[in-house]
Amino acid sequence: MTAQVDYLVVVFTATSGATGELLGSDEKELLRLVWQLVDVKNKKLGKVHELLIKPDLSDLTEEKEEEDVVEESVEDENGSGADCASTAASLEAALNLFHLQLTNDVNSAGAGTSVCLCTDGQLHIRQVIHPEAASKNILVPDSFYSFFDLRKEFKKHFPTSDLKALNVYNMSESLSIPVDVPPMWDPSATPDPSAILPAEIAVQQVKNMASIVLALLSEPFCHAFSNPERVNEKFESGTCSKMEKVCDNTVIRARGLPWQSSDQDIARFFRGLNIAKGGAALCLNAQGRRNGEALVRFVSEEHRDLALQRHKHHMGTRYIEVYKATGEDFLKIAGGTSNEVAMFLSREDQIIVRMRGLPFTATHEQVLAFFSPGDGLKETCPVSGGKDGILFVHYPDGRPTGDAFVLFACEEHAQCALRKHKEILGRRYIELFKSTAAEVQQVLNRYSSAPLIPVAPAPLVSVLPSVSLLPPPGSLRDCLRLRGLPYAATIEDILTFLGEFTHDIRPHGVHMVLNQQGRPSGDCFIQMTSAERALQASQRLHKHVMPCQRGANSRYVEVFPCSAEEMGLVLMGGSLSHTYTHTHTRSRSGTGLSPPPCLSPPSYSFTPAPSVLPTEAAAALYPPIGQVLLPRPLAPGHAYYPGTAQLYMNYTAYYPSPPGSPTTLGFFPSPSSLSSPGGLVRMPGLTYSSNGVKDLINAVQGYQYAPEDALVHAHGPVHAHDPTRTLLTQPKEWVCI
Repeated sequence: MTAQVDYLVVVFTATSGATGELLGSDEKELLRLVWQLVDVKNKKLGKVHELLIKPDLSDLTEEKEEEDVVEESVEDENGSGADCASTAASLEAALNLFHLQLTNDVNSAGAGTSVCLCTDGQLHIRQVIHPEAASKNILVPDSFYSFFDLRKEFKKHFPTSDLKALNVYNMSESLSIPVDVPPMWDPSATPDPSAILPAEIAVQQVKNMASIVLALLSEPFCHAFSNPERVNEKFESGTCSKMEKVCDNTVIRARGLPWQSSDQDIARFFRGLNIAKGGAALCLNAQGRRNGEALVRFVSEEHRDLALQRHKHHMGTRYIEVYKATGEDFLKIAGGTSNEVAMFLSREDQIIVRMRGLPFTATHEQVLAFFSPGDGLKETCPVSGGKDGILFVHYPDGRPTGDAFVLFACEEHAQCALRKHKEILGRRYIELFKSTAAEVQQVLNRYSSAPLIPVAPAPLVSVLPSVSLLPPPGSLRDCLRLRGLPYAATIEDILTFLGEFTHDIRPHGVHMVLNQQGRPSGDCFIQMTSAERALQASQRLHKHVMPCQRGANSRYVEVFPCSAEEMGLVLMGGSLSHTYTHTHTRSRSGTGLSPPPCLSPPSYSFTPAPSVLPTEAAAALYPPIGQVLLPRPLAPGHAYYPGTAQLYMNYTAYYPSPPGSPTTLGFFPSPSSLSSPGGLVRMPGLTYSSNGVKDLINAVQGYQYAPEDALVHAHGPVHAHDPTRTLLTQPKEWVCI
């Protein structure tokens, strides 16, 4: 719509919740819709209409449901000042009544047919009407898919004005329009977003907006209302190249999505905001399954900011978290470079279905036969394009992965195909899921290139020697591993769960395990006084239910005995495989370890830390890790990972005490890189309240040393009952003598 419209409909909405710049941010229902028709050509104003929507229909009887709309013509009797007031029983009835009344007013005026809405800002249309209609599956009239933002039209003539600071009152003041302010209302004061807007204010807002429109249409502005704002009616799927530039200020991350949600569900959640073509990318975990997260790219920063206001809005019964993201995050998920994928996704208006679990020998003909109708069945789901509509996924060496993507021409054919979920092809059942173009790119990227998501390297991997971290079979199993804890469980809950075995816990012997995101992983390690008590506790408490004080959820907890070496291994970043824990066999490439799960979205990149000490000095400062972490030396065994490989850190932990610490004073010859000859002395076990260098000088009094070479390294508390035992982050004092 580029030409001047015949009519403008000035619209104002009010909900039962926040007002002003937070309108629509709290998911409250629409209660009031006020509007007035403006004849652009003749510069005349129509009647002010007020629509009141009942917020709750749960108590209505069948007789009341039949009378879902009651219209009353009122002349200033309702106190709001509207010329015509109406009541509707639901949002759907209100929108239908609005369309009917608007059509009647336009036909009565007879000055033209083109009509467009006009609002004060974006919120009334994008954050109120469309989101509520989408959540209730209500069809919105076509007139709500285009509108003029009065603030942007005003700014064309007053370019120095701040768009976010504009409102009806300061626009009226700039145009020298007298404003009728209702009693007890101060337009210059900052409005309280939590206050419910009085009815007379809504009507007065519409009248003032209509006056501003007339002023802009008149001399000297002679403004032409053309090129209105658009609201996308549907989401367009598409492809994205990794070479494409994506602005960081247009991308958000949505977390907490139902696992079966699609890109269309995401578009429905953000209804009213314009998502870029192919701008909804669902994230997958390390197993190729959806992990409840998505990256969404909008057409502008303005729409991105409005999307952030939908933080913790609901999709069905689940609330969705919305955070800022970067263009790099989006490209890692949705970007692709394969010409084969680009050709496959070049067909528009196609529905994609993902097949998982295919036999490695599956062919195009077998897939086409799988979707062909069986004997006696009338339903058909033909694959669009035949063989060209099937894309098999392969590893870089050409081996099939068991995944494929299939195109269907319409939603009906796709739904028919999805009903074949878990039917047999060859000797295997096939899983079917509705997919997206971004998921196709992501799966192809995952299988055909390097790992999509980098993981954090261990902070000391460059200075620690390559040693075996695998505990030997037959170690003393005097610790407990609790698995499946409620995520809200505290140490007090764990002690209550252990009951009589609480007395057998070593001082500060409860170690909670966190994941990479700093959240509880559901695991916990407990150091017991003896292996016998650990075994008794595991036999008595295994799969008992642990109640949680901070939440209503209670879960059964698995309890296993383990050794201090196994506990230290997990706390240092490894994870014990199920096979190793129970049979002591060397599984998973002979390590007994399972690699950590990859997190998504892949925004956790880490740059190599610069070396603080020369390699030779660092090797002298840090003894073998078996001496630092574990109370007993480890027998020679398999290496945790090759020396050139990346050390996965899938756990971080806070814990009051480690499995063990060195108890001897260590002397190391001075590395050649140091400025003076001599040696390094390590003095573990210094008290937390020590005065650092001053105490060190007193301790080594009588020996030859350089005071400037006294080094206080790291910090942390000491063991409460054994001062010779220190934490992993215990103060370690080094002095050069």
